[in-house]
Amino acid sequence: MVDVIEIPKGARDQVLVFALDMPAEQARFLREEDGALAQVLGLAELDMEQAEIFPVEDLEGLGLLGYLREGLGVPEADLSEHGMALDGITGWVLVLRARAFDGAETRLTPADSLTLVARLGESRTDWSAGTSLHSDAAQPKLRVAPREARNRARRIGSTLFAIVMGLLLALVLFLLLR
Repeated sequence: MVDVIEIPKGARDQVLVFALDMPAEQARFLREEDGALAQVLGLAELDMEQAEIFPVEDLEGLGLLGYLREGLGVPEADLSEHGMALDGITGWVLVLRARAFDGAETRLTPADSLTLVARLGESRTDWSAGTSLHSDAAQPKLRVAPREARNRARRIGSTLFAIVMGLLLALVLFLLLR
């Protein structure tokens, strides 16, 4: 029987880590061939920008746990819960973010060569402010509505124009009649 992995609708903060039990050539094929990984996961399509297939040995110095923590922002609590299993992975690994399913409810039926090692949460950035800021200086202080201010400026400009033109006309007439 095939294990089914349910991804709920709207899930974007999960990271699935699979151990790949296959030759390196087959793992490279999954990484490079369009649609191959989707087929192995039992899907019609998959956003490959959200899937990474690589040998764990490529992460020398950092390790898989360090990559998940530093590179993907997986919370320390999730890593400590699955740390032993993740440390035990050798060979090739598939790191799949739930964003690959574009928020749709998804059912994965991975092939036997893919073993789900851990289902982790990706920590989200909290963009909300802790407290709301209230300041009198931040409140708008429009004494006059913008439309009324424009009309007043036009009237003042028209009046000044009329006065200047009247003075110029009077000066011209004075000089001509003199």
